[in-house]
Amino acid sequence: MASCAACGTTILFGGARDGEARFCNAKCKAQGSLRLAVERVPDTLVSSRVWMIREGRCPECRGAGPVDLHCSYRVWSGLIVVMHSTRPHICCKRCGTRAQWRDAAFSFVLGWWSVWGLIWTPVQLYRNIRDILRSEDLSKNTPQLELLVRAQLADDLRTHRLIWPPSSPR
Repeated sequence: MASCAACGTTILFGGARDGEARFCNAKCKAQGSLRLAVERVPDTLVSSRVWMIREGRCPECRGAGPVDLHCSYRVWSGLIVVMHSTRPHICCKRCGTRAQWRDAAFSFVLGWWSVWGLIWTPVQLYRNIRDILRSEDLSKNTPQLELLVRAQLADDLRTHRLIWPPSSPR
């Protein structure tokens, strides 16, 4: 019996194929195809794109880098609804800290208004404050930035917006 290349469930009948890989349904096929595309992106292409981002200007304040991926966390709740999210920011440390303070304040004001909000608000506040206080080695990029760049390049390669390897000039 075959197993799904994305989620690992056993496939008894049917399923979807992408080359040699077999998937249990179309959703897993899409996720698995992206995962396979991510694995195929050359490391040299990823490292050069990460270097360009890190050494470039901050997209938010236009200040000098290093630029990296910073996450901020927010929660909003109403009587029976709660929405919590992790918001990625590709920016300098100063702008990332500013976004974390903004989302901590947002959560502090608008997060407490449901039973689940009473649970999620302290969690999101803790995450923001933990990341604000965490000292980072600014000489190294986070693994999340490399993964994000790899996924963007894989999407570009899949949709033919990026040709790799580049063709030689004639």
